[in-house]
Amino acid sequence: MGIINDNVNLLIAFFIGILFGGMLEAAGFTNTRKLAGVFYGYDFTVLKVFFTAALTAAVGLFLMHHYGLIDLTQVFYPHTYWLPTLVGAFVMAFGFIIGGFCPGTSFCGAVTGKIDALVFVGGVFIGIFFYAFTYQAVFEKFRNSTFMGQVNVADWLGIREGVFLAIMVFVAIGSFFFANWVQKKVNKNKSPEELEDLGL
Repeated sequence: MGIINDNVNLLIAFFIGILFGGMLEAAGFTNTRKLAGVFYGYDFTVLKVFFTAALTAAVGLFLMHHYGLIDLTQVFYPHTYWLPTLVGAFVMAFGFIIGGFCPGTSFCGAVTGKIDALVFVGGVFIGIFFYAFTYQAVFEKFRNSTFMGQVNVADWLGIREGVFLAIMVFVAIGSFFFANWVQKKVNKNKSPEELEDLGL
C-alpha cells in the first residue's frame, strides 16, 4: 500500500498532465514545423527538450536513490522486447515525419483547435482499435518476441550507473553543440519570413 491511494494518484497525474500539456504548448510543440524540424535539420528544439528532460529525470532519480530518498528497486519500468521496440520506434518516427506530431503533442494541438492535429488524433484512435482487435491474430507472437527482461542499460553495458550517466551528459552536451552547428548551416540562407514561418 502506497502513501497515497489510487484515486489521489490519478488526480495528481491529471493535473501533471495539464501542466505538461501547457508546457508543450508554451514551448511551441503544437507547431508541426517545429516538431518535424529535427528530421530536416532546421530546428532541434525537440531533441534538446526531451534529451534534457530524460537526463534531468535520470540524474535526479540516481541522486535521490544514492541519498536514500527513493528506492529505485521499487520503481516500475517495463520489460524490454528489443525487436518490437525497434519496430515501434520506427513506426512512430515515420508518423512523426509525415504527420508532424507525436501522440502527446497531437492532443495538445487538437485542444488548441488545429485541424491537422484533430485528424492525427483520429488516426491514433484508429490505430489503437486496429491493434486491439487484431492483437491475438496478428501481433501477439511478434509483440512477445526477443524478450530481455527489465534491462538496466548500465548493467547491460557492464559499467557503473554514475559513469553511464556522466557519459550521457557529455553526449547530450556534444549533441547540442552539433545540433546548433547543423541548424545554423541549414538556416543560413533562409529569409526572416521563412524562419518566422518555421517558428524560429
